[in-house]
Amino acid sequence: MSTLNLTLLTDLYEMTMMQGYFKNNKNDRVVFDAFYRNNPSDGGYAICAGLEQVISYIEELHFDSEDIEYLQSLKIFDEDFLEYLANFKFSGDIYAIPEGSVVFPREPLVKVVAPIMEAQLIETAILNIVNHQCLIATKAARVCYAAQGDGVMEFGLRRAQGPDSGTYGARAAVIGGCKGTSNVLAGQMFDVPVLGTHAHSWIMSFPDEYTAFKEYAKLYPNACILLVDTYDTLKSGMPNAIRVFTEMRDAGIPLTYYGIRMDSGDLAYLSKKVRKMLDDAGFPDAVISASNDLDEYLIQSLKLQGATITSWGVGTNLITSKDCPAFGGVYKLAAIEDANGAFVPKIKLSENTEKVTNPGNKTVYRIYDKETGKIRADLICLVDEVFDPEEELKLFDPNEPWKKTRLPGGSYTMREMLVPVIKNGKRIYQSPSVMEIRDICNKEKDTLWEENKRFVNPSKVYVDLSQKLYDMKNQLLDQMSM
Repeated sequence: MSTLNLTLLTDLYEMTMMQGYFKNNKNDRVVFDAFYRNNPSDGGYAICAGLEQVISYIEELHFDSEDIEYLQSLKIFDEDFLEYLANFKFSGDIYAIPEGSVVFPREPLVKVVAPIMEAQLIETAILNIVNHQCLIATKAARVCYAAQGDGVMEFGLRRAQGPDSGTYGARAAVIGGCKGTSNVLAGQMFDVPVLGTHAHSWIMSFPDEYTAFKEYAKLYPNACILLVDTYDTLKSGMPNAIRVFTEMRDAGIPLTYYGIRMDSGDLAYLSKKVRKMLDDAGFPDAVISASNDLDEYLIQSLKLQGATITSWGVGTNLITSKDCPAFGGVYKLAAIEDANGAFVPKIKLSENTEKVTNPGNKTVYRIYDKETGKIRADLICLVDEVFDPEEELKLFDPNEPWKKTRLPGGSYTMREMLVPVIKNGKRIYQSPSVMEIRDICNKEKDTLWEENKRFVNPSKVYVDLSQKLYDMKNQLLDQMSM
């Protein structure tokens, strides 16, 4: 996966449009925005992820001889266009919101400023990478929120839709808040913790459960988590686990990280019984971990039922984002450069209001409450606009403009969200490590209000338009309706 040439990871119509631009000598610089329209799972936010893979894709973008031969075999591309492709390099600029950031609908996550042939080619790959990782990072953030500070391990590789999905999904899950993954390849590629214990087959391969536990404890005394539900959790698994822990303690083996895992049954009921058994035996710090088709809703429910689980293994429902399997990001033309070097705004109309695009060469500012550090709103504006946080700021909902808020000068701070990552085709941004991005993400989630994080009917963070952008958009709408 790490060495695969992804240049042809594109939809055919990107290539046919490229040839059309080529034949018409049309290669003006343009602005494309990659954004999404609705938060996954009807939530209050999303988590940005996948940027490092986008940058790596751009760096490796080229058509090798095998690519040209394949395109030639399709009999739809002319030789002069194929010669152009043989020397193709990306020469444009890319701006993006850093990974781990909390993001909201309709704001550009990635902005591409490049000749139109180049910008068109990279659409599909950018959406493929960003849509998937944002989706899984967001799901992980929700699961970790439900866990209320308990450790969450991602271990859905065997249920993921292929190796790529399982490996880059694990990366995104760690960014969203998971403490590690069961995926060893992801651990190697991204330097993230790999975690895991043993399966039921380990227990079944020995003459009895006690022997299986004892042999596992010999091998891994410093990470001894025993799976207790192969036969009977309370009557067999727990007594045998406690027997092994007692023997370890009596032998002077430090019980640094130890406990049990359950993968079936009524987890709320069993965890309470298990906790009492461990406490009564003198093991109050033993970990109780659980798996079994968990997601944020079940974890939250188990917490409300008083489950004593302290570590959660989440697989299928996380790595596939089962309740919301697609992120829905889109990539839309926003402006075309004219002969004078100015960007002329472009707008896409639709009978569906949410599909009407925001025109122009834009950026995004995040507005924080100065006292609490929480997000008040995001503001999409044109790149040449300047704001002074010491002056009053008027915000309004662009879809319902009578909804207005005035922030007194000095009561808020602003941060530009889009940062340059590619300039003239060259990387100018170095991504933090995945674990550093995870720390960034945890701090970002702290800027949300609790009302934004709830799973049912969360409070929305408003994404507003500046007055200048709002007026431009309405002017274009008026012109188009004539």
